[in-house]
Amino acid sequence: MARAGIGAELEGVHAVGAALDAGRVETLIVEASRLGKLEGLVSRAREQGVAVEIVEELEAVTAVPQGVRAHARPIRTVSLDELTDPSPAAVVVLDHLQDPHNVGAVVRSAVAAGMTGLVVSDRRSAPLGPTAFKAAAGAFERLRVCVHPSSAGAVARLEQVGLWTIGLSADGDISIFDLDLLTEPVAVVVGGEGRGLGRLVGERCDVLAHIPMAAGVESLNASVAAALAMFEVARVRSSFS
Repeated sequence: MARAGIGAELEGVHAVGAALDAGRVETLIVEASRLGKLEGLVSRAREQGVAVEIVEELEAVTAVPQGVRAHARPIRTVSLDELTDPSPAAVVVLDHLQDPHNVGAVVRSAVAAGMTGLVVSDRRSAPLGPTAFKAAAGAFERLRVCVHPSSAGAVARLEQVGLWTIGLSADGDISIFDLDLLTEPVAVVVGGEGRGLGRLVGERCDVLAHIPMAAGVESLNASVAAALAMFEVARVRSSFS
């Protein structure tokens, strides 16, 4: 039976290196042809007592695993209620993103912007597997993650525990740059590629906000839209700190 949590299988230098720093790696698997370039990673693993396997050809999930993968103890996921601390919380909710590269990019931006948590649905969403972890370049080690059965249910619960929920939508009535509540506990809700926010998710958000764009541009990549919104939260909060 698979162990609960995320990040048990990792590929790529940054994802594996971050897991080593976190003390999670149990087995390091290195492709023989890349051993010279990965000498530092191998040395760090051996210093920690991690088992190291050298193989002729790496069996990988990602397209470019960089010659290394690892088996690791999973990262514990958290409940929605745990995401209320520290205060003021700044959470990003992903409403059925399908591309694990986008998920990883959001996680990387979330950590850079100082967000305090991530919520993803466990249905019709990209898996939080090696591809997402590689795209995040180690950022999953620094962000608390809640895997929830329902995006709409997650939004409703976050409202109940005191967060303002801000859905990103091209049809939003207000610009994300004009919101006056970003210093409060907030959850930024990002819709899936192509479809945007689900109807019920959008209806449950406190506010629907848009990102102003030049005429003729219909939408942004989901991870780019998320990054803009998260860094706006960071910008507003830094001006009040």
